[in-house]
Amino acid sequence: MVPELQHVMEELKSIKKELHFIKEHMVDADTILTADEKVLLDESIKHEKEGKLVSLEELENVRSNA
Repeated sequence: MVPELQHVMEELKSIKKELHFIKEHMVDADTILTADEKVLLDESIKHEKEGKLVSLEELENVRSNA
């Protein structure tokens, strides 16, 4: 194989390994909460503990009877 081509192939293999590492260690943007979302989540957890949440089935029943 031509030395230049050999070098290019080695570089591509190196890039491929780095890309694989990056993919393995990337943070999923959908798992990061904004400050507002954190407040809403905390409120929801509080309401769940207090028994204030309404099930989807109950909500659908209210909508269909309105």
